[in-house]
Parts: sequence; structure tokens; C-alpha cells
Amino acid sequence: MSQETVLNTLVNFGLTQIEAQIYIFLAKKGPQKGRDIRKALKITKQQLYPSLKNLQNKGIVSSTIEHPARFSALPFENVLNLFIEAKVEETQRLQRSKDEILSKWQTFDITEADTPRFMVIEGRNYIFSKIRQMIQETKNQIATITTVPSLVQADQYDLFITGSSHPSKHKIKFRFLTELSSQNLKATKNLLREIESANLNFEGRNPDLGLRLFPRMVIRDEDEAIFFIRPRTNESIIERDDVCLWTNCKALVKAFTAIFEQLWRYSTDIHKKIVEIETGKPPPKTYSINNAKTARKKYDKAMQTAKEEIILLTSPEGIIESWKNKTLIKKLTKRGVSIKIMAPVLRGNLEEAKQLSKFCAVKHIPINYWKTMIVDGRYLLQYRASPTDQKKPETELLFEGAFYTEDPEYLKMMKKALDDIWKKAQALSTVRLGSTLQPIGPPIVPLPNEHVFEKGQLTVIDLTPPGTITEKDVLNKIIKAKKMHVKDISKDTSRMYGSMAMALIHLPDQFKLPKIMLQATHVESWSSLGGGCHLIVLSWLKTPTGYAFVPVTILRTQGSPQLQAYFEMFFAGTPAAQNIQLVKNDELQVRVHGNTLFAGWTVPIQLFPSQDIIPPGCLLVEGYGEMVTGSSTVVFPSGVKAEMEGNYFDALVTFMQPSYNYSGPGTEGFFARDYIMTKHPPQKSEKTAKQSAQKNP
Repeated sequence: MSQETVLNTLVNFGLTQIEAQIYIFLAKKGPQKGRDIRKALKITKQQLYPSLKNLQNKGIVSSTIEHPARFSALPFENVLNLFIEAKVEETQRLQRSKDEILSKWQTFDITEADTPRFMVIEGRNYIFSKIRQMIQETKNQIATITTVPSLVQADQYDLFITGSSHPSKHKIKFRFLTELSSQNLKATKNLLREIESANLNFEGRNPDLGLRLFPRMVIRDEDEAIFFIRPRTNESIIERDDVCLWTNCKALVKAFTAIFEQLWRYSTDIHKKIVEIETGKPPPKTYSINNAKTARKKYDKAMQTAKEEIILLTSPEGIIESWKNKTLIKKLTKRGVSIKIMAPVLRGNLEEAKQLSKFCAVKHIPINYWKTMIVDGRYLLQYRASPTDQKKPETELLFEGAFYTEDPEYLKMMKKALDDIWKKAQALSTVRLGSTLQPIGPPIVPLPNEHVFEKGQLTVIDLTPPGTITEKDVLNKIIKAKKMHVKDISKDTSRMYGSMAMALIHLPDQFKLPKIMLQATHVESWSSLGGGCHLIVLSWLKTPTGYAFVPVTILRTQGSPQLQAYFEMFFAGTPAAQNIQLVKNDELQVRVHGNTLFAGWTVPIQLFPSQDIIPPGCLLVEGYGEMVTGSSTVVFPSGVKAEMEGNYFDALVTFMQPSYNYSGPGTEGFFARDYIMTKHPPQKSEKTAKQSAQKNP
């Protein structure tokens, strides 16, 4: 039996591609340390340790108690027997319960099929099967944001043939957005020939503004969408362990459609783009600038000659560069030139952004764009490529791969695009995560403090110095975790394992909603109160001690029967304790892939005690920069003591709110990729205990 056959067999039995590779490696090589597995298979820690945990849970991999642990694989024959026995047992169980299942099916309300919901789809075969079904059921349009490698795989899975066999193929529009380059040009041309031979009503485009095509998605009509959680790279393809979310929530489908249409509006026909790449001839009055110093001179000259307006969409480093160029900017603004600067405003450039905002307009955007400058609606300078050569001076890196144009039609389109982005960009806020959350050393690792709760204060009783625990310590604790069972939530200690993100959201004033903070958590099944996910909403409200973020709503999926009592205990003294909404798993999803967390909900969220409602929407949190590991012990206002450990990142936030036709950046966020919280119930004082005993003799 070849290794590929063994790999496919294990995947068919339910292992992911990476889990199967790890098993085969251990079966062939014998006991191995984690770092040796990772180096041999060229995978990350984030991929390795959760996979090892799953393999251990299935009983086909074991580990030693030594440090560092060695992992061993069960013989392949035994693994086959385990899987076969499990399949046989499952089949027998289904056969025994067949009559009961059919009886329950008859009682279902058929309208449930249209209930807004989520469905998680994992693995290449299942993903393409779902996309194939979407093509077969489409009536008007299939819209796709993807990569060229993914399109190649779509062809290999006969998705174009599926489209060509559709009875109404000439009426259906097939539209896709993808990024072309000289590297994928040949593959793209081959694909276009395949599509043309399928005789589809097809149109493809390449984004002109350099908008990063994330998330990858497929949208059918206005009825359903499937989108990838895994961040896209230029080389990425649909892997066996890819994770997608499918939804039929009309509001969310509308949100993704709006993203697609915005990208489509500012894109070039793919055939025209191919000609530009092949001939090296850009549009009229347009030319490339390959020399960074030449591009810098062109940039400075364009700014100096500005008479009316400068619109600058730039990078985090661009904010710092603009501040260094403040003398010229001040001179221009005194001359009456309007200057708008859009960039990701992060902790590293926040102070420079604040200083710039004193004499020009500065707004926050996600890191989704190339650097672009338009002067007086007459000149455009854009930087095509991201910095790659870190040996070059920073000022040169900012201007690599530029092109310049005076083409009126192109400028008109691009100015409209930047104006649209400006409308959705966030003004600089005085409320920052650093001011509302307790730091644990640089970079900030937030924990809620007195600014988060309406009553009482969070007390930090232990804060470990940086370097006390490592990333590996946290991961090992998760891998070797044993479920801590709880009999009485008011007396017993409990422990949660999972991932958590927090994000500040400042919606435009016309939405008439308060500033909100969202906390989305994915909880692993071996946590004390079971697995699932929850979303906590905090509103910016007036309290006796001033304005603060106050927990007002909790959305949670089904977990332990004790979970309701736990939330009521933990959030005692806040509105959230009286506003805990139980939702179905397909109505709330919090999924994590690498350093990205996605949270989506298909039900309206009531911001108790006000009448404000957050309609269905979604949140994307992308960790960036260096990870920091931290731990602390705190006491919450409710009296609950919590020991928190985790591997943390600063994060960029994108908030999609389709009911308001809005998709824009959150102010900032943070992401705890690997998170452990050990909670001790409130301790009654001796006096309180005596009073309780007298009332209940």
C-alpha cells in the first residue's frame, strides 16, 4: 500500500490532512518530540499541537510524561481496526434508531430549512461538493472572490463542467475576482480557455485598488454564501484541512455581496489586464516606476504642487513617514490644501496619527489596501508591491513597485473608490483598548478592569513578569489537559480552554448605536462546562463613576446545564446577567484558523436595558505582529477569581453590518489564540456565611 493510499484512507476515516501526515510520520519513525515532527513536516506549532491533541483523543497517538514529551503512534493495523469498529458501531446504532429518526423527521416543520443558520464545512471534497451544489441550484448569479490556484482546483473538480451542464447557463452570470500577476498568468490563460469551451456567461476582473481579496467566498444569488476562514496568501490553495462557513442568512449574504460589488466596481476586465501584463503597456498616460528613489521624488513633487486636495491611503509605516514630513504637510494645509490620510492606526503609530490629526484629517482603515495617493484629482501614484527586502532603507521600501498615471477615466474611478473608503473609515477615537483594559506588559495583553464593569473594580492580585511562562508552556497545558469536572458551580473551580478576541467598534453616528466592545470566544469541548461559543456585548454607557464599557448582552450556544448559572454568577451586578440569550449552534459561530478569528450571528442582539438592537452581522479579527505570552490572577467585581494564561496578539478588526449596508474597520482589537481561564467562585465572608446559615438553618 503506497503512502498516498494510506493518507487517503486516514482522511476518509475522518482525520485531517495534517493529522494523517503526523500519524504516518510517527508510525514510520517511532517516538518523536514535537519540534522534530514540526521540522520534518514543515508545519507550524498552531497546526501541530491541536492535531496531536485530536489524535490523542482518538486513541491513535500517545505521549510520554517526560519533558519535552515524545509522541508515539498506534500500529496501523490497530488503527484500522479502531476505525472499522467505530464505523460498524455507528451503522448499527443508526439502524437501531432508524424508526425513531424517521418518526421525528415527520414532525419537523419544513419551514425550518429557511431559518438563517451557519454550517461548518471542513475538507476539500466536502467544500467542492457544496460549491457544486450551489452552482446547480443557482438561478441568476454565482459571484466568487478567489485565487488562481483555487480556480485551477475548481477546474480539476469539474466545477466549470457543472456550470456548462446547467439548463439555464446562458441566463446565469458567472463572475469572479482574482489577482493576476506574471507568475500566474499562464495558469489564468489556460483557465480562461477551459471556461470559454464550457460556453458560460462569464466575466472576470482584477482589482485595481489593490484591495486584499479576503475572505475568499462564493455567493449564490441572494440566497447563500460560503466563505473561507483561513487567511489567503498568493500561494494558497484549498487544502484538505481548510475550513469554510456556509450560511443562508440573507443579511450576511447581503454583506458579502456588498463587499464583492465594491471590489468589482473598481476592477479591470481580466482580458485587458492580461494584455497589460504581457505587453508591459499600462493604460494611457500611465507608466511604472521601478526605482524607489525615482518614485519618492515623484511623490514629493506631486505633494508640493498640490493646490486643492491630497488623498493618501497608506500603510502603518506611511503614517510615521507622513509625520516625519510634517513641515510640508503643515505648509500645504496653511495654503488651503485639504489633506486626508487613511491608514491602519495601531499602537506603534498611534501617537504620530494623533499629532497629524491636529492639522489634517486622519482615519483608521484595515490593512487591506495598497498605498495610493491622488493629488487634485489629476495625478495618481500607487505602490503595487508590499516591502520584501528588509535590507533596504525604510524610505525606499515605502516606494517600491510604484506606478503613476494622469489618465482622467482611471483617476475618476480611483477617486470615487477612495471617497467610498473614506466614508467607512473610522475617525481616531480617544477610547482605546489600552485605556479600557488592564495591560500585562508590552505589547498590551488586555484584561477587563474597572472601566469595563458598572459596579466595583477588578483587582489584580498576581501579575507574572514577561518571560515567566512561554508559548510552549501554554500549549503543553492545553495538549495535556484533563477535563476538570464541576458538580456545583457556586463552590467548585472550573477551567475553560479556547480562543478569545476582543474588538472595539465605533459605528457611524447615523446608525444611532452606542460604542460597543465585542468579546467572541470559542470554547473547547474538554472545558469544565463543555464546548461551544459565546459572544459578549459591552456598551459604552454612563455609570455612577463616569462612562464605561458595561456588559449588557451574552449570546451563547448550548453547553453544560450549569452554564447559565455560571454566566449569572460571573456577570452579577451588570445588565448582562439578566440578558443571556441561548441560541442554536447554527445561529452563532466563532471559528479560529491560525491567527484569524471569525464570529458571525444570524439573530438580532438586544442591548439590554436599552431598546437598541444589533442586527445579524459578523466580525473578523486578524492577529498581527509578535506574540506575547502572559498570565495573571484577578478578582472580578462579582467576586469570581480568575487565573488567566495565554498567547496573545494585537489584532486588526473588520466589522460587517449588512442591515446598515456597512463593512468597515473596528478601532482595534486583540486576539488570545491559546487561552486558559481557571475560575474560582466568589468566597463568602465569615459574616455573610453566618447570615446565610441563620436564614437557612
